[in-house]
Amino acid sequence: MPHKEVMIRKAFVTEIKTIIGHARENAVRSVDLQRVLMYWRIGQRIFEEEQQGRKRAEYGAYLIKNLAGELEPEYGSGFSVRILEISRQFYRPYPIANTLYSQLNWTQYRLLVSIVNNDKREYYQHEAVENAWTKRQLERQINSGLYERLLLSNNKEAVLAVAHREKIPDSPQEIIKDPMVLEFLGLERKAAYYEKDLETAIIVHLQEFLLEMGNGFSFVARQKRILLEEDDFFVDLVFYNRLLRCFVLFEIKTTKLTHQDLGQLQMYVNYFDRVEKTPDENPTIGVLLCADKNKAVVKYSLPEGNKTIMASKYQLYLPTEKQLLKELKKELAQYSDIDPVEIADKVTKDKVRE
Repeated sequence: MPHKEVMIRKAFVTEIKTIIGHARENAVRSVDLQRVLMYWRIGQRIFEEEQQGRKRAEYGAYLIKNLAGELEPEYGSGFSVRILEISRQFYRPYPIANTLYSQLNWTQYRLLVSIVNNDKREYYQHEAVENAWTKRQLERQINSGLYERLLLSNNKEAVLAVAHREKIPDSPQEIIKDPMVLEFLGLERKAAYYEKDLETAIIVHLQEFLLEMGNGFSFVARQKRILLEEDDFFVDLVFYNRLLRCFVLFEIKTTKLTHQDLGQLQMYVNYFDRVEKTPDENPTIGVLLCADKNKAVVKYSLPEGNKTIMASKYQLYLPTEKQLLKELKKELAQYSDIDPVEIADKVTKDKVRE
């Protein structure tokens, strides 16, 4: 068979396979949506029926228990007391069926319903839809305290505006978290690591690292060589962010940062701005990923109004409730529009529910 005919045949087969793949994806998505709507309607009817009971709390528990007794033997564990209770909870923050997202399945909505804080739930909902998070990815982001970590360097309105795509990020603080949680690297807790070990682990788990960094990142280079006259320098990791429209350089330090580390990163940023950056791109951002930092050293090592260099601690384990509360109470007091005590209380309630 002539080469041209072979190519045409392969293209035809590829097209048919694409059609089949899309059809299967749509079928699964349709089934997921119908399941979501089913539990929404069940929750709606339970809620409406409850309103007719004089003692709502007692009547509600009685109603769900008896309903589960009727449904579970016939339809299985998907209609247990616990699932029916979640269905009731599901209806309350989503009383209008048209506001439900077809991109989210029932397991994802179950995670969202467990979040008491409306702003927090709304943030994860929009991010899950926009970034096509799986249930596992959504669960990981919630457990890592992503929303709370972003609040440490941003106000609530900015965080939600970026999630809603009402605002394009214009500073690294609106995207880069501090701390960054790298539990997915699978590294043991040690007193110290070689920087190369941490860098290699990040490359091996690049997809998870991109997820942790946030929206718009793509990988460019590892150990990017910079030649200045006769001296060689190497940037640990180079990324590009399409939202910020700039290069983002990562330098990894497995010890507490020093002002010399910041100076070195500043040199790399200057080089990229003068050599690599095109005129239509924004200034390069440098991130010093370190085991620990002195905020005063960071503040006084960098010029006032600095918007291109930042330091972010990393931790190799998911934050505990105690750690989140400590950081929130300590840091959020600087924002006039956020009550740290109120948010801390909400975080506690969320953790209890989860």
